Amino acid sequence: MQVGPYIVPPESPHSDRDEAYQRRDDHDVVPARPPHEWKLARDVTSGMMRLPMKTSGVAASAAFVALALLSSSVVVAAPAKKYHFELTAVTPKPEVKGDVAAFAKERVETEVRKQFDKHPQLIGTLDGAPDPRTSAEPYRKFLTKKGISGSYLVTVEITEASEEITPMEGKPNTQRLSVHLAIHVLGETIPGRTMGFTGDGQATIKQEIGMKLRDKDRAFVWDGVTESAVQGALDQAFKKLATGHAKP
Repeated sequence: MQVGPYIVPPESPHSDRDEAYQRRDDHDVVPARPPHEWKLARDVTSGMMRLPMKTSGVAASAAFVALALLSSSVVVAAPAKKYHFELTAVTPKPEVKGDVAAFAKERVETEVRKQFDKHPQLIGTLDGAPDPRTSAEPYRKFLTKKGISGSYLVTVEITEASEEITPMEGKPNTQRLSVHLAIHVLGETIPGRTMGFTGDGQATIKQEIGMKLRDKDRAFVWDGVTESAVQGALDQAFKKLATGHAKP
């Protein structure tokens, strides 16, 4: 029986969050509601005075206006911006050598193109676009007309790549395959090739195997670690683009 892979999640800084529910206001009995409705009910009632049983028309109107103002303050999220990415190269660092470098390079390039094709914020082809090398300003106007916020040349550097096979203590005829991958993504503006954004992603997967490493076991683990690392790097890049920490 094959045991599923153990994925080592990337470390992230601890962030404190407010408690989702506090009981200090339990003196007002309110029927049970789903969490999102409960919070809204608490916010509305805590900001209003109790009205007497015989409410005057003026007071009722004031209460209605207050609720209307509260409802109008709801902010609708803006649609996600669109971008155009062109992959220019995938290059292993000199420290990543031999068979591992070639194995990782092929999979990283395939996965990057795959995620470019399926990402909802990316426009794959720019049919009819002027040549940015000779018509920079018309190219920028073309992007604006198409609702594209930026166009970038993307290079990917494989900063770390390794695989290791070790015996598993207490499990005869069983070994563990450990694969680690880290990449760095750089986006340069089109036109101009000035620095636009960066992103880093890494992942480690450990998989139990038999006494012989089969090609399909190796491919399975490498494909999984590559997908996680590329996804992490692109997530970081899009966060920077969304928060304005990247150059247009």
